[in-house]
Amino acid sequence: MARRKKKLGEILVSWGLVNQGAISDAMQHAAEHGKRIGEALVELQLCNEEDVTKALAAQFDMEYVDLEKQKDVKANMDLVPEELIHKHKIVPLHQENGRLKVILSDPLDLETMDMLRFRLNVEVDPALASPSRIKNFIDKHFKPEGADDEDQAKSVTGQEMQSLQAEIAQGGNTGDDEGPVVRLINLMITEAVNGRASDIHVEPMADRVRVRYRIDGVCIDRDNVQKSLQAQVTARLKIMSGLDIAEKRLPQDGRIKMQIGGGDIDFRVSCLPGSHGESIVLRILRPESAKMGIQALGFEDDDYLSFKKIISRPNGMFLVTGPTGSGKTTTLYAALSELNRPDRKIITAEDPVEYNFSGINQCQVHEDIGRTFPIILRAMLRQAPQIILVGEIRDLAVAEVAVQAALTGHLVFSTLHTNDAPSSMARLLDMGVKPFLVASSVQAVMAQRLIRTLCQECREPNPDPDEFSLKVLGFKEEDLKGKTIYRPRGCSACHGVGFRGRKGIFEMMVVNQEIRELVFDRAPTGKVREAARAGGMRTLAEDGKRKILQGLTTPEEIVRIAASEVLEQDDA
Repeated sequence: MARRKKKLGEILVSWGLVNQGAISDAMQHAAEHGKRIGEALVELQLCNEEDVTKALAAQFDMEYVDLEKQKDVKANMDLVPEELIHKHKIVPLHQENGRLKVILSDPLDLETMDMLRFRLNVEVDPALASPSRIKNFIDKHFKPEGADDEDQAKSVTGQEMQSLQAEIAQGGNTGDDEGPVVRLINLMITEAVNGRASDIHVEPMADRVRVRYRIDGVCIDRDNVQKSLQAQVTARLKIMSGLDIAEKRLPQDGRIKMQIGGGDIDFRVSCLPGSHGESIVLRILRPESAKMGIQALGFEDDDYLSFKKIISRPNGMFLVTGPTGSGKTTTLYAALSELNRPDRKIITAEDPVEYNFSGINQCQVHEDIGRTFPIILRAMLRQAPQIILVGEIRDLAVAEVAVQAALTGHLVFSTLHTNDAPSSMARLLDMGVKPFLVASSVQAVMAQRLIRTLCQECREPNPDPDEFSLKVLGFKEEDLKGKTIYRPRGCSACHGVGFRGRKGIFEMMVVNQEIRELVFDRAPTGKVREAARAGGMRTLAEDGKRKILQGLTTPEEIVRIAASEVLEQDDA
């Protein structure tokens, strides 16, 4: 039979620190004021904070740490970002074998422990100290060495965001251009841009408005906005993006342009009505990401040479495939940037136009007035371009015009939504494009995904890599001989995540004569894949394996991004 856990009051009474009458008074005070009994005992001065914390440690079988004995406490601030230390009032001690020992004040603070597990990719071993001693320890002794200005600015920004919310709640919003709601939104956007976020998610919940930033493809929680401010925050964002603030029943799309850090940043805004209010997502569009150069995307040397040869051809179709958010548009813009010269005419048809390029004619799809992809494509062919970009091949009408353009002397770039390169041929055939047109027009197909790359400041060798991930990716013992596999640790440079930035993994299928014949005969995708592999195509997982052995990422990250394709190909 399991041993019953003692109550906090019972422990304190057994230690002779309080009597039963004090416990009764504290319980009544706690019920009236919505407090825990430990907090009530301290507030009524029936017991000191340290004794309550020691009793909590005994109750939950946790270690108690006396932070007054500071010489004996060996803390390591590099293990956790400073903003998390201040926000959650925690003191990290050390990390070993994927386990982080951290001091906190509440044994039931499961949310903080789950956040640390998610952000730092570690298991958490908690210890207890009193809230006041944790605060004093942080204030006096937790001065991070080498913390960069960005980290400090983020901490200040977080404090200012909270103070602005308090100011608005007290009626401080004057409605002028410099009102607190305006400053709150500007701070939120600036913080996200400075923190390398790709999206800002403002999501109404039943009791709060959740704000999350997507950094390196993963959503990170930010401070919640008070529910009472939801209407003002939503209205401000809709005004900034040119949306109808009176329309709350239908989805809307808009754009914002702001100057941040000396540069113009565009935001694509989507507003979607939900059960608790309108959810708003701001996609941050950074022009420099599309002009970074082809090789910076993560190409290996052989794929880079193939890519350069394909985009240098005078005609034909080059397709980039992958799910939403896999970097297809960035890849195509990088190719156009390389080809953009005064002697070439380039026209794009996009929905929407994400980045503006000088020297390129860009046309926005507008379905409401009948400016559709097929109509734009037919019109642009009369403009005599050498290079055409079609944002996405969605249906037969677009596919047929794009194919005809590729066959009549134009170099056509476009995207498809397929899992891998070989299945793109079947996708075009399923749309209704005739096999001989697909076989003769498509020059190459490239599938891609974006993977998080390890922070080069804090990555560390992994002596015991995950066997399941290695098995899924097909690693053999000889593949790992003399190689080092790395894992994330977390430091101030990467805000404790262990990853910083993203690169692509690629699957380049150059269409040769054998593949053309298979497509003409409507051969299954498995046969096309076999021919592509025989012709030198490296799969997404194989490209990922190379990046693992180069120390750029982890096996778990490649499995997370590309495991479904690996398993599908194994089944085939």
